[in-house]
Parts: sequence; C-alpha cells; structure tokens
Amino acid sequence: MKPSVPLLSPILRSDTQGRLLAQLFAHPQREVTVSELARLAEATLPTALRDVDRLVRGGYLTERRVGRNRMIRANEEHPLYAALKQIVTYGYGPTVVIPDLLRGRPGIDAAYIYGSWAARLNGEPGTDPNDIDVLVVGDVEPSQFYPIALEATKMLGREVSINVISPNRWQRADDGFIRTVQARPLVQLDLRAS
Repeated sequence: MKPSVPLLSPILRSDTQGRLLAQLFAHPQREVTVSELARLAEATLPTALRDVDRLVRGGYLTERRVGRNRMIRANEEHPLYAALKQIVTYGYGPTVVIPDLLRGRPGIDAAYIYGSWAARLNGEPGTDPNDIDVLVVGDVEPSQFYPIALEATKMLGREVSINVISPNRWQRADDGFIRTVQARPLVQLDLRAS
C-alpha cells in the first residue's frame, strides 16, 4: 500500500500536489488550463482542481480567466516562491526537467528513471535518493548525453546519470542489468512534444 505522505518531499500534501507544482514551477512563465495541468501531472481533474484552488487561495499560484478556462501559473511574486521552487524541483522536478532536456532528440525510443528515486515515487520507503538514474533506450551515441546529465544535475540539485542501451538489449531477457531494472520501479518519461 502506498503511504499517504509523499516520500520524495514529505512536507507536501501529496505526490499529486508535487507533480502539479513541478509542472508549473519548472516553467513559471507558462500558463496552462487546469485540465492541461491535470494531464501533464497525470492527475484526475477533480484532484487537480482541489489542489489548484488551495494553491491559488494561498497565493502560490495565480489564475486568469479566459472565457470559461482558468489559466494557471506559478506566482513568482510570492515571498516563498524561490524556496518552494527549490523544494518542488528537488523532489518532483526529474519528471519535468529530464524530459525537457531529452525531448526532440532523434533516435530515442524511450526513457525511464529507475533506482531509488523511482522507488520513492512509487511508494517504496527508504532514504532520500542521492542521485537520479536515467535509462535511455535508442540507437543513439551515449556521449551526447553527458552535457544533458550535467545540465540536469545543475537544475535538480542531485547528480543525474544517464545510461544508454540499444532497443535490442532492452528486449533481452538474459541480460542481468535489464532484468534488475525491469523488476524494480520504473518511471517512464513523457518525451512527446508538450
């Protein structure tokens, strides 16, 4: 059973709240509708509405009405904006920051976060993850991902390592590394254009 307190950032109300805030604080100038925010954060619309309402009332988010749509964005003027952005990015930023850095690169079939960070997001107890392990599946040159890993490390405040494997290796059942990765929690990264 998944614990009610988020393991990646226990000071937040829920993992859903963390994912919603990560989407907004990673792109503070971007406005999105509540339904788009729910889709990006993989949340139900009623849950997203409740969290957005609370955060707007608290001044952490701003809203602007366009017809029937509520356009939501991070409130950069809030006194706790920088602190909240740091907390949210540290805890939930990997699912926003890493796809942003990988998106649009040719030859990538899929990308996943695995290891302790993925385990915490999936509710497995343990210590705070020291790093983020990323697996890129594709016919790509591994060296192109070193600068991406460095940039992600700088943005997230945790070391990011990117491992690259071919699609053929990803399908091999006799590969010990692949069996181990596939048997543990994985977080698939959404690389579709946002």
